[in-house]
Amino acid sequence: MPSIPGSGLAKGLAVTLRTMTRKSVTHQYPEALPKLPPRTRGVIGLFEENCTVCMLCARECPDWCIYIDSHKETVPAAAPGGRERSRNVLDRFAIDFSLCMYCGICIEVCPFDALFWSPEFEYAETDIRELTHERDKLREWMWTVPEPPALDPGAEEPKEIGAARKAAEKAEKLAAAQRQEQAQAPGREPEQEGGE
Repeated sequence: MPSIPGSGLAKGLAVTLRTMTRKSVTHQYPEALPKLPPRTRGVIGLFEENCTVCMLCARECPDWCIYIDSHKETVPAAAPGGRERSRNVLDRFAIDFSLCMYCGICIEVCPFDALFWSPEFEYAETDIRELTHERDKLREWMWTVPEPPALDPGAEEPKEIGAARKAAEKAEKLAAAQRQEQAQAPGREPEQEGGE
């Protein structure tokens, strides 16, 4: 069946007229901030206290946009006669957001939970060289990271929490048994350590 000339134009104009009468759904961004979903990928925040400078995030980054510098410090022995230990101290932690593709691999591979997604998204710069953010700025973004969602009431308890709870209960039972034992023998003096 041949089409009537100009019918496509008429259909297009009909759609235009229909949408002209509807209310606009445009958000006036600078004045009205958007409501972001809880798992928004904005920028990466650094919780510096948890970072052990293991370099896993920098090694696994497909864009090589994480720069880490560190030095070793000697920690004195915890007990007399013990060995001194050395530990890495973080000097520089920077992420070049002009290269980052927001894949989240660095956050996933961090074994010590030092990196987190922040919903912060307003960090535009006029110069691309200013998109390399150092640890002070990453630390600042850490405080915008939302609390994790509450566990489902029917969910299984995490193994770590269950193990910690059982260890605490066991320690409490041992302490209670020792207190009871000391209460039953009032005439006995507590034993001195060293066993002379």
